[in-house]
Amino acid sequence: MAARKPYEPPAQSVAGQIVDAVLMLVLVVFTLYLPLLFKLAGGGTTVTETANPTWDALGQNAAMAGQWEKLGFTPEKAAPIIGTRFDYSFNWTAVALTAIIIVAYFVFMFRYSDREYREVIAEHFDDPPKA
Repeated sequence: MAARKPYEPPAQSVAGQIVDAVLMLVLVVFTLYLPLLFKLAGGGTTVTETANPTWDALGQNAAMAGQWEKLGFTPEKAAPIIGTRFDYSFNWTAVALTAIIIVAYFVFMFRYSDREYREVIAEHFDDPPKA
């Protein structure tokens, strides 16, 4: 029997590689910018207002207050900074949708590349044909 021909990956031109690289760059930038564009990134912040700010009312002990004062802050100036909290809540539907998209992408890639994977695995791990 004839020996199995080694796997030869499809050749791609330099122009094709450049187009692929630029396309990937555009997709990455678009993917990162899209949530910002549609205001989907981050839940924003919440601000706790303090009517008469003192270091005690802001929850700062003497050591903390001393550090704020070394930076030139008074309780009135530090109150908006101390009272600002990031909102870390998220949408379970968006998390599930993201997980579905990622799993679907990998399933698609494995199914699309199945033949090539099998050829490479067969080339490297199958027993050689017997004469």
